[in-house]
Order: sequence, then structure tokens, then C-alpha cells
Amino acid sequence: MIYAFDMLELDLARAELRANGKPRPVEPQVFALLAYLVEHRDRLVTRDELLEKLWQGRVVSDAALASRIKSARKAVDDDGQRQAVIKTVHGQGLRFVAAVSVMPSISTVAAEPAAKPMANEAAPVGRPSIAVLPFRTLGDTGGLTAIADGLPHELITELARLRWLFVVARGSSFRLRGDELDPRTVGELLGVRYCLSGTVELRGEALTVTAELSDTRGGEVVWSERYQDNLNELHSMRADIRSSTLAALEIQIPLHEAAGARLAVPESLDAWSAYHLGLQHIYRFSRADNSLAADLFTRAVEQDPGFSRAHAGLSFVHFQTAFLRHTDDVAGATALARELALRAVDLDPLDPFVNFTMGRTYWLEGDLDRALSWLERATDLSPNYAQGFYARAWTETMAGNAGTSREHLDLAMRLSPLDPLYYAMLAARGLTHIAAGDYREAAEWTDRGARSPGAHALIAMIAAAAHVLAGDTQRAQYWAGEARKINPALTRTEFFGAFPMRSPALHRALNTALQSLGF
Repeated sequence: MIYAFDMLELDLARAELRANGKPRPVEPQVFALLAYLVEHRDRLVTRDELLEKLWQGRVVSDAALASRIKSARKAVDDDGQRQAVIKTVHGQGLRFVAAVSVMPSISTVAAEPAAKPMANEAAPVGRPSIAVLPFRTLGDTGGLTAIADGLPHELITELARLRWLFVVARGSSFRLRGDELDPRTVGELLGVRYCLSGTVELRGEALTVTAELSDTRGGEVVWSERYQDNLNELHSMRADIRSSTLAALEIQIPLHEAAGARLAVPESLDAWSAYHLGLQHIYRFSRADNSLAADLFTRAVEQDPGFSRAHAGLSFVHFQTAFLRHTDDVAGATALARELALRAVDLDPLDPFVNFTMGRTYWLEGDLDRALSWLERATDLSPNYAQGFYARAWTETMAGNAGTSREHLDLAMRLSPLDPLYYAMLAARGLTHIAAGDYREAAEWTDRGARSPGAHALIAMIAAAAHVLAGDTQRAQYWAGEARKINPALTRTEFFGAFPMRSPALHRALNTALQSLGF
């Protein structure tokens, strides 16, 4: 097996570390340390585990272990300050945090009998895995044959940035080209749960690209999309295909994983299955579902204490408890949300979802500047992270920067039109119009948001306020009533605790409108 990260390759079959294709000398014990960490990169590796596996339980001083870790970092162009490849989790152990692509060693690919066992070792148990195949060309594509390889290559590069998804390297997946392959065959050969395939077709000046995500276990199609544009728009079309496909996979794969987890006996759920099922409950924004999500995320953490996203999920649970005022101890829930987010960041500082949850804990405290810095980091880590752009936009609006906010909301909605937080994106878009004094437009957007699946009481309050400002008293009273049905105890105090408006004009407009409705 070859593990590729940055400009390096760790070839286990040849016991060789290569930089830019050239061998780099490494001591055998240092190589073994690197190999063990990269093979178990989906979790934390403890000091005791390293001593047992690499030193067979012999007594080794802390200085000797520290020396090997230092040498391993130096071998992969890392150091104790940056920790961009090997991260120390103080008092607990180490994590391999660089983005990794996996491909079979050249010597093993040639031997067909070795292909299946090799593939089955590729992806960590439980973690979703995917292979992106070269797209097939239909008919005469002229000089555009390269796009059939170029687009999948770009998708592999971007998908590798998603910390929750195991992505097979191009070197392996691009060996499966030619006639259409059965997804189940791809799964057997590459050891993945999903495969993304597609076609490229040119008819006159019309370029058509299709993309299809399949489950390799049963062969069924999970998601598909068809993109068409004029050949002259090839550059922008590629960017659109890349961003929309990535955003769709961020939604569709977790949904499919959760659907499968629901069919399993609860006691048999692994950490990843429990996590994905927890996500489905957390996005429903109800007290009962929040409690179910807490149980599932807790189960995931108990099974894998080094699972950063499960800790972030628990942070989200306590964020929601404080945000929706499902407790009298809002400060306590906020503190728990921060503590769990910090734990998640410590385990994996490069995960966008982890940074997203960290940013929202500062939102609860009204520290919009610190919230924004974490949310910006989330979208920097994943430029197609729709929920990250949505949360940035809402924070920007509350801080008084509705212009930039609107751009980010439009991007979020374009990236993820089926997002579980789409209702909130619509409401936030309406909020930007309240900030601009365009109340009729605000009423239309917030009404759409409040009518959308998943909308909670605070969204109904925003719609009620927008309709007051637009002069539609009847509709305002309707949404005020809907908010009270969900949570009769909500007042302006709770509203502004959840949405700390720093813009005086926006705060004044909303406060006056809500006061007129008796909140």
C-alpha cells in the first residue's frame, strides 16, 4: 500500500519513503512509526499502543519515544511547532492529521489474487469511502477528451479535503477506465463503499456532463446530476460541476449512511454509523431529536474517543440547547458546547465541521468577531462548505455587514439547495433585507424560510417581525402564533440571546416589531 500526502509517498510494500518520487532515507523504527500512524489516522494513537506495537512492550524511556517522534516529523517535513502532519494530543497520544490518498503498490496491482485483500484494507472500518473513476466519453468529443480525466482529478483533490471521507487516490481509481463498470465490481477491487462515475458528451457547441454516485454494496444509484452548457463556458462549467458535486456529496452520503444505520440493530452501530444517525436528528432542531442526537454522538465517542466529529456533534447538541433555550442554564450549556468544541479542535484542527461548531459557541456569547474568525477558517479549509458560508453570513449580518452576508448566503444556497439548514439560509437572506430597509423583500424571504421543512420557533419570529415591518399585520400575527405553538416561553430576551445583533439599526427594527407582537 502507498500512502500519499503533501509531496510525499509512504510505500509499505517497499518500506520506502519518497519525496517527489525520490527515496528519502529513514531509520526502520521511524518508518514503522510513520506507517502505524498513517494506517490508524482515523483515530488517536496512544503512547502505550505505540510501545506495545513498535517496541513489543519493552521498557522505553519518554526521551527515546520523543526522539523517534521528532525524527518522524523531520522525515515528513514537519516539526513540533507546526504539527501539520503528526499532531500531539497532550497527555493522550498522537494523530496523523495530513490529508492522505491511498493507492496500491505497483508490485501488488499486477497480481489479481492480491487485489481484493489489498483493497479491503484500504479504508478504515465504518468511515465512508469513495473512488472517483475517470469519466467516459460519448461519441466524438474532439479535443475535449482531457476533460474526462481532468474533472475527476479535480474532484479527487477537493474530496480529499473532506476529513470525514476516505478517498482512494487517482493512481488506483484511474486504472478502472473504459467500458462502464458495475459499482459492485469497483467496490470489490478498491475496497470502497461509494463510487462516483460520469460521462462527457459534445454535440455541436453543447457540452453535457453527467455525474452519478453509486453504493458499491448493492449497486444502487444514490445521487445523479446532469450539467449542460455552451462549449464557450467550459471554464465556468467545470467550476460549477466541481462545487455543486462536492456540496451534493456532503449531503447525500451522510443521508445514505444514516438510512442504512436506521436498519441496523442499535447495539451493532459503529462510531461512524452512530455519528451519521446523530446528524439526522440534530438538524431537526427539536428537544426530542436533540436528546436522541446526544445519545448517538455519545455512543460514537465511547466507541472512538479520538473521533473529532463526534465531539463536535456533542458540541452542536449543547449549542442547540442554549440557542433554542431548552434549558434554564444557558450559560452552562454554552460552556459545555465550548468545552466539547475545544476537544474536537484538539483532535482535528483541520476539520471544517469542527471549526464550524467552535465558531458557533462564540456566537452564543455575542463575540461575533471570534465567531467569524472560526467560521472563515471553516470555509477556507473547505471552499464548498455550504453550512460554513451560511453561518458566516448570519454572523456578518448580525455584525452589521449585510452586503457581504448576502453574497455568502447566495453561494450557500447555490452550493446546497437540499441542505437541512436551507430554511435558515432563506430566513437569513430575509434578515439582510431587513438590515437594508427593504421590508417587502424581507417578508417574502422570511416567509419562505418559515414555511420550509425544519424551521424552528426563532425562524417564525423572524418572519413575524419582517411582516410587521412590511405592514402585513395579519401574516405577522400568524407567524407569531406559530412561534408560540412551538415554544410559548419565547420573548425578545431569548430572541436576542440567540441572535446577538450588534447592528443598532437592525436590533432596533427587530425589537420594535417583536414588541408590537407581544414578545
